[in-house]
Amino acid sequence: MPHSSEEPKIHPNVPGPRNTTGTARAPQIPRPSAPVPGPRPGPRPTPQRADRGRPAPGRPVPTRTAGPSHPAAEAKTTPGNAAPGKAAPQIQLVDATEATAVEVADETVDRLLDEGRSPADVLVFTTGEQHPWAQHELTFGEDAYWRQQAEGEDVFYAHASAADRTTGRPVVVLAVNGGTDEQAARALPAALARTGSRLIVCGDPGRLRTLL
Repeated sequence: MPHSSEEPKIHPNVPGPRNTTGTARAPQIPRPSAPVPGPRPGPRPTPQRADRGRPAPGRPVPTRTAGPSHPAAEAKTTPGNAAPGKAAPQIQLVDATEATAVEVADETVDRLLDEGRSPADVLVFTTGEQHPWAQHELTFGEDAYWRQQAEGEDVFYAHASAADRTTGRPVVVLAVNGGTDEQAARALPAALARTGSRLIVCGDPGRLRTLL
């Protein structure tokens, strides 16, 4: 059938550029992509600690000096004489005769007190005649005399033969002012047994070495 000239004509869509006037969109700027995580840095190295056993730079290394040695000390400070876990007492020999032993012992006590020792730290033995202090105190009776040792407020003086009745103290001074060699030989270990850290023997070095 022939088409009428008044009928609308349908034009097929032909692909081609569109008129975007007034409707064109602005080109979008591409967003930067998120950074790809890379390997994380490892843990920081731990700073090394200084060796505490070594002295700091510029500081001198402390040194220890050995105490005075003597043949008497070497003979008595063997491990067999020291209690387990306890250091052997130091033994010091002071030259004196029987006549001067008590005087030298008194000077030794004065020196100990000047060094800062408490009177209650010192015990003095004699091998011959009693110390003048002990002689005086015994005039008030045995009970009063030994009570002063129990109170422990001052230097205590006793005869070496009564060492088993005394209480040990840090420092013992032994004055070899008489007595037989046998009595002096017994006094040395008795005095050593009562000392805590130091025994000072005032006597004739030649005689004492033979007794030891």
